[in-house]
Amino acid sequence: MSVRRDRNQITYDRERMNKDLILREKLALQRTILANQTTLLAFLRTSMYFLVAGISLNNLTTVEYGLVIETIFIGISVILIVIGLLNYFAHKKRIAKSYTHIGDYKIEYLDSK
Repeated sequence: MSVRRDRNQITYDRERMNKDLILREKLALQRTILANQTTLLAFLRTSMYFLVAGISLNNLTTVEYGLVIETIFIGISVILIVIGLLNYFAHKKRIAKSYTHIGDYKIEYLDSK
């Protein structure tokens, strides 16, 4: 009779562990998604700073090569937004692949005990 209780307890513990592991993995993926979005917004913010600096430089100051500096700032802005978008979509694709692996290793982990 004690063997049955032990087996039932082991089964219960395994089920609880499975749910905990899956929940933990899902929450980790949600944090990763939020971090990816935050990184995109940081790239966007920096790109906007360079764009505003490029547009306003010629209007606010009288620099000898103002048009060249303005063009460089706008170019940097475009490059930053492209890098940010490429980074965002590359990581988004990797994160989507990670969803398929949630809970896969739990079977191997539990069978090894």
